[in-house]
Amino acid sequence: MPGAQAVGPEALITPVEIADRGWGERDRDSLRARLRPLVRPLRNITERLRAAYLLMGADAPRGHVRVFFGFDIPDADQVTVGGLVKLQALSRVFPNTERRFNVLYLVSSRLPDGAVALARAAKRKHVRVIVNQNGVGYPGWYGRGWESVNAPMAELLSVADHVFYQSDFCRFAADQFLRVRPASGETLYNAVDTEVFSPNIAQDGRSGLTLLLAGSQDKTYRVKTALDVLARVSRTRTDTRLIITGRLGWTAGFNEAKAMALGWARDLGVADRVSFTGPYTQATGADIFRRADVLLHTKYNDPCPTVVLEAMASGLPVAYSATGGVPELVGADAGVGVPGETRWDREVPPDPEGLAGAVLTIAETRDRFSEAARQRVLDRFDIRRWLHRHAEVFERLVA
Repeated sequence: MPGAQAVGPEALITPVEIADRGWGERDRDSLRARLRPLVRPLRNITERLRAAYLLMGADAPRGHVRVFFGFDIPDADQVTVGGLVKLQALSRVFPNTERRFNVLYLVSSRLPDGAVALARAAKRKHVRVIVNQNGVGYPGWYGRGWESVNAPMAELLSVADHVFYQSDFCRFAADQFLRVRPASGETLYNAVDTEVFSPNIAQDGRSGLTLLLAGSQDKTYRVKTALDVLARVSRTRTDTRLIITGRLGWTAGFNEAKAMALGWARDLGVADRVSFTGPYTQATGADIFRRADVLLHTKYNDPCPTVVLEAMASGLPVAYSATGGVPELVGADAGVGVPGETRWDREVPPDPEGLAGAVLTIAETRDRFSEAARQRVLDRFDIRRWLHRHAEVFERLVA
């Protein structure tokens, strides 16, 4: 894999890629850039005051584990994505404790305001700091300002007592861009509740082939690629459909983005084969997976997507871009990947023809792939194993 590119981020973004982000996003970026020098001093003061308030009093107690996650954790019936999902699971075992905590647990993809100030203040009170490290910022994914994404993560790794990297790819990316070796660290893959996410026992009587593009769709290429795959597979399997979930984040409004996606689908002749669920909660997500036969994962360089594990736990094989951390999750038997080069200067969507071939290969012996997907999650990625490892680390650090 190549290292960080020695050029500025602006030189790595083409006009087409800038246009693809949408005028609204670029205007918001420009406004933020103008306001940032005025707002930063006030935010710095506010963050330091908040950290001081939370850590007033005696040093952190030892013995019994008391964890703070930096903010209130939303309930399971609220729409959550990314880092919030794992925090919900962890907080059910280790309740969120805002005062007199002895473990500060931070997820890099969902950091609270003032995370660095809070972590440094916590260290002065002998609180143990643990970081769950996801992906990093780099030019091809984030665009302008990618360095600002990495700065707080690098500082947090420098003070962390232990780091959980979500995949080996996450560790590699952190080494490339954060360039900080923490005091202690390990790869601990994301996990899934295999009792909540389970196969559809009535699936044997269902006809047709339903593809699922799950999670959130923040870039147009993810949806465009999936629609292209649908059109190609439909030439062989006329009973194929596609479900697209989550937010459509490339414009401000869901309905506007949906209309754009339906326009692309009409151009490909598959508009009548596509449905949209919109954002969903963890409580309803399992039912969405049970409506599908194959997960179509088009995201490039995805660090460690929980959505892939949720699909596999539900018995869905995966047709995917074999980049980022996804190959580590799927392995050799739970799906078919389309190889892609690892780049930091731009995103490389997976080849639609290759993904269509992957879907058709899976469809030929879907039961075998399905059983392998479910078993792999049971063996390696069940939430109980993940929670047990956290308990071991917490207890060791606060003993």
